[in-house]
Amino acid sequence: MATVIRIGNTTTWGKMYTVNVRHSRQGGFQMGLKALGGLAAIILIAPAQAQIQKAVKTSAATTTWTLARTPDGQPDLQGIWTNATLTPFERPAALEGKATLTEEEAAAIESRASANRAEGPPRPGDTGSYNQAFFDSGTTWLATRQTSLVVEPSNGRVPAKPSAEAQRDYDLAHVADSYEYQTSWERCITRGVPAGMFPAGYNNAYQILQIPGAVVIFSEMIHEVRVIPVDGRPHLPPSVRQWNGDSIGHWDGDTLVVDTTNYNGKGMIATSAATGRVRSIHESEALRVVERFKRVDMDTISYEVTIDDPSMFTAPWKVSMPLTRNAEYLIYEYACHEGNYAMEDILRAGRAKEKAETSK
Repeated sequence: MATVIRIGNTTTWGKMYTVNVRHSRQGGFQMGLKALGGLAAIILIAPAQAQIQKAVKTSAATTTWTLARTPDGQPDLQGIWTNATLTPFERPAALEGKATLTEEEAAAIESRASANRAEGPPRPGDTGSYNQAFFDSGTTWLATRQTSLVVEPSNGRVPAKPSAEAQRDYDLAHVADSYEYQTSWERCITRGVPAGMFPAGYNNAYQILQIPGAVVIFSEMIHEVRVIPVDGRPHLPPSVRQWNGDSIGHWDGDTLVVDTTNYNGKGMIATSAATGRVRSIHESEALRVVERFKRVDMDTISYEVTIDDPSMFTAPWKVSMPLTRNAEYLIYEYACHEGNYAMEDILRAGRAKEKAETSK
């Protein structure tokens, strides 16, 4: 049974969760309603009505699509978009030399992933963790059947320098020594740019808004907001450096091109475990990121990003994936702050380990 929220004359469909999950997320759900304001009622729609809505939606999707434009003539990218996928960030060793999967191979992987999501009892002595509804790692392979999100180089692997990997390994080995060895996401500072656009294990939603002179991207993770000017202004002076750099956009036909420079060198190019070995590789002040957003149909934005950081990588590399429109998605509050309990506990565990070792 789905939940419909009626706010004025607008109807937004909620995600379908099991009863226990809906109860677990009740607090966050209520906070979201308070923030929206003007709530008239919350009603439940019966399965038969839901099927009618689904049929109407399917019928609408088959009609001829025309690119909509904002009042000032920009291609309309607005809406809520998601990017969860089973496709790995880098091409796995088992798929070396294979750029795409067959339709049958992709279907088999999706079938196994569906079976693995089935809830089972915890192992003896294991208290268990969040159930699968809290995770959003995707249920399907990309329609292109590409074997990795990384599409350049052609081997689907990020060309990290050995020195960059050594720095990553050192940080990961010392996370209990100081907060400085943790990623900026774990420190609740930022997911990063472009790291915040890479799929993670959950909270893979983005809301795009457009106003005269700017495109705004609101990410569900950490509730980050990027305000990207498209009014022709230049980059900030090189002396002004920021965690997520300075993003300036322009339209190349119907494609939004976002150029980001002026990084402060404190962040990491990827912060989610879903990026595998790329997670925790540092950025340098030389980093330059170019993103391309293009609406290709009613439900899809093509997203490409090219990363060029000669201090960390032997060559530029590119990620390509779709952002999929999801009008049913509700963005929930993501409460994150520096000095969080998890960080404190990691450091306490490190001090306790040192104390135990010195007392031997």
